[in-house]
Order: sequence, then structure tokens, then C-alpha cells
Amino acid sequence: MSDYLKSIVFAIVLCLVSSLLLTAASSGLKSFQDKNIALDKHKNILKSVGLLAEDEKHPAEYIEKLYSDNIRSLWVGAEGKIIQEKERRENDLPVYLYVKQDQVESYILPIESRGLWGKISGYLAIKNDGTTITGFTVYHHSETPGLGGEIEKRWFQKNFEGKKILDRSGGFVSVSVAKGAVKDAVPSEKQPYYVDGISGATLTGKFLSAGLKETLLEYEPVAVQFRKNREMKAGN
Repeated sequence: MSDYLKSIVFAIVLCLVSSLLLTAASSGLKSFQDKNIALDKHKNILKSVGLLAEDEKHPAEYIEKLYSDNIRSLWVGAEGKIIQEKERRENDLPVYLYVKQDQVESYILPIESRGLWGKISGYLAIKNDGTTITGFTVYHHSETPGLGGEIEKRWFQKNFEGKKILDRSGGFVSVSVAKGAVKDAVPSEKQPYYVDGISGATLTGKFLSAGLKETLLEYEPVAVQFRKNREMKAGN
């Protein structure tokens, strides 16, 4: 065999071996990657209801136990009613419940919003009154560091706590990001439905506001169920 053919054969064999090694490595790491994705998801759900602080470092076992002790996951249909696993349909929505002493304290919604440079993903927690936001987290985004990237910072996310998604007459208004400080940019009667914006990141705020509104509208039947339940208890 000529040196030229030997070189060709060697190159082909090298490519095949490298491909097999990469495939094996990818397959072997997949379960590890999946576990990390699930762990990060659970951490952010816990953060959204205040069970895990932003700067706290805990082993995976602690986080998973905290999650299993306090969070319940389920699916709901278009009318906000719980759907059994075997009856799930393509358009049913995931909901997470923060349960304390057998009482639902709040429910958590997954947020998927357009951003300036890519998708923004996070969780929004709402009190069991179906009206008051109790927490917000972002775990994935492609926004500009120091500008739109501030959506991942605690100062921005903390602004959502206590905000309302209904106006004083009970009409749906969602929650929006203001163009600047709420106290300066928004009339006093609308301030309960706005959070402070990020300087130099108007478009990020605009896109996030639209994404939050879209998600909250989609989950409004769930909120209605919580409001009805609260009204029934108040009437007893």
C-alpha cells in the first residue's frame, strides 16, 4: 500500500474513532446534564417562593429534599382545572404549588418570554389569593451584561414582590416593567402593577412585560380558581 493510501486510511480510521468517542462521551454525560437541568429548575422554583436565598450554597441532596417537602407539580386544562396524568393533552399547562402544612401558600408559573437577544426563562410565584405576586426568578437569558442582563439580579427580581395583576376594580392588568423608576414614570394609581425598569434596557423591559402578560393571560383561569376558593372561604 502506498504512503498516500496509508494516509487516507489513517485519516478515515481516526475520524471514525473520534466520532465514536464523542458519541460515547455525549451519551454518558446526558444523564448528568439532565440531573443538573432538573436541579437548576428546582432551585429557581424554590427561590421564587423565598425558600432558597440567591446567595445560599447547598448540596444537591438538600435542594431536592427541600423541593420534595414543599413543592407539588401538576397540570391544568384551559379552564384552570387539574388534569390527571393519564388525561393530559398537548395544550395543558404545568403549575407548581408551594404547600405549607397542607395549605397552598402560592402557585408558580413557568415564564417563557422573548428578550432582546434571545429567550428569557424564569418562574413567577403568585399568592393563593390569585392576585399578588410573591416572587420572580430568571434562570436563562441572553441579554446584555450590565444592561438587560440585570434581570437576573436580586434587586430587579425583588421589585416584583407584592405587585398586583388585577386593578382595584378586579380587572386583569398583568405586571409590567416601567421605563425607569416606577415612582417617576408611572401615575400613582397604576404603580401597584409596575416594577422599576433597567436604565439603558428599555427593549428588554418591553419584551419581558409582553411575555409576562401573555403567560398570565394563559394562566388566568388558574388564578380565577384561586380567587373563587378564597371568596368561598371568606363567605363561610
